[in-house]
Amino acid sequence: MAKIDVVNLEGKKTGSLELADEVFGGINEDLLWEAVKHYRSAQRAGTHATKNKKLVSGAGKKLWKQKGTGRARVGSIRSPLWRHGGTVHGPQPRSYDYQFPKKKLLGALRSALASKLSDGQLMVVEGFELNAAKTGTFRKTLGKLGVGKTTLLVDGSKENRNLELSSRNIRGVELIAGNHVHPYHLLRYETAIFSKPALEKLQDSLKAKAPRRKAEVA
Repeated sequence: MAKIDVVNLEGKKTGSLELADEVFGGINEDLLWEAVKHYRSAQRAGTHATKNKKLVSGAGKKLWKQKGTGRARVGSIRSPLWRHGGTVHGPQPRSYDYQFPKKKLLGALRSALASKLSDGQLMVVEGFELNAAKTGTFRKTLGKLGVGKTTLLVDGSKENRNLELSSRNIRGVELIAGNHVHPYHLLRYETAIFSKPALEKLQDSLKAKAPRRKAEVA
């Protein structure tokens, strides 16, 4: 069972945390790809729209009689064959979201955590208790922790107003609750900083729902 150091906001080691092998034991790149694809598809607005023959402007009068003119027959100036006519089978507003199995999502989350750990980009702090909501002070705190250009903060507490106000104006930093972590978040940011309670709770939930391995037949 692997261990990870736990530090305070000054960057000094205060202890360690054991990491479960069933959560941090392996990386499935296929699952990660599927999870990111699903997340990004669900984020699409889907507001694209084109006008069909019914919606474009123009009278519905027949332009000339059906026979005897020598010209091709035409029924409306709004025909798709004409300039400024309607669009046939064009895109219409729709949702790009689709069903994604929960077991696959949890497996992708385990893989994302394992990937961060193997890359040395996973950090655990005792907590994010800040005395005041000051962006400059918190920026210095991140500097002491030695984070990268982009950072994901994962806190387990329901409401940490000082942390929210201190981090929201720092470019490349995002704060998210522990129960809302998605593999996309972990892969998007260079460094992921978990509070100890948040990582413990997430690890316990993933451990409980981890697939059981079949016993080897002697």
